[in-house]
This record gives sequence, C-alpha cells and structure tokens, in this order.
Amino acid sequence: MGAGSEIEEGSRLEPRFDASGTIPCITVDAETGEVLMVAYMNREALDQTIRTGLATYYSRSRKKLWVKGEESGFVQHVREVRVDCDQDCILIRVSVEGGASCHVGYRSCFYRRLKPGSSSELEFVYPEKVFDPRKVYRPSS
Repeated sequence: MGAGSEIEEGSRLEPRFDASGTIPCITVDAETGEVLMVAYMNREALDQTIRTGLATYYSRSRKKLWVKGEESGFVQHVREVRVDCDQDCILIRVSVEGGASCHVGYRSCFYRRLKPGSSSELEFVYPEKVFDPRKVYRPSS
C-alpha cells in the first residue's frame, strides 16, 4: 500500500495537520447527530482530547489550548473520535453538560440559517438561548 492508501484505508490515526499545525474539528451531538460547532485542534489538543475524554481545542486567535466548558461549565464529553477519508478533518461525537455549545448562549453555533427565498437574510433556528453569556463569562479586563 502507498502512503495515500495507508492514510485512506489503514487502521492507524495519522492526522494531516495543515501548514500552521492545525486540523478542523466538527463537533456533533452524540445522540442527535446535530452539528454543534466547528473548531480547530493542534496535535496537543487532539492528544489531550483522546487522553482525557474532554473536548479540547486550539484557539487560533488566542494561540492556546482551551477545554470546552472550562469557563462556562458546558463541558463536552467525547463519546467517539472519527477522521475523514484522507485524515485532514476530525469529527467528534459528544455529550454536553448543560446542553449548550455556543459562547453566544445557543445549543449550537449554527443557530441561524439562510431564510428561504433570500440570498442574504438570516433567521434564527432556536427560539431562545440556553444561557445568558453575560452572566456566565467574566467581563474582559
């Protein structure tokens, strides 16, 4: 088997990180399959996620690891880790304490959709937020 075949059909995890050392991670609800969020992982975040069972991501803007829910309490418990065919994208299936994954307060970061018949207007998918982020997150100093 060639290198491509081993990555595509082999039985070893060999994630293909991009030039900046990250890989996209799609996070879905383990029960419903709903997409909750998309974030990035670097090698350390992926290793920590696998080791601890808690979803850990790499913040490209803050240049540091973050365990989902470390500040808000809405921790994501990893039930399964998957890779796509060429191992350049991770998918994790999680159970979420408290039921929210979006820092804005919604269950999912995908809380809006394109309004039918419009090319630019968005409408909300969820009628209300799970939590008020002003009460959950500390104000920036």
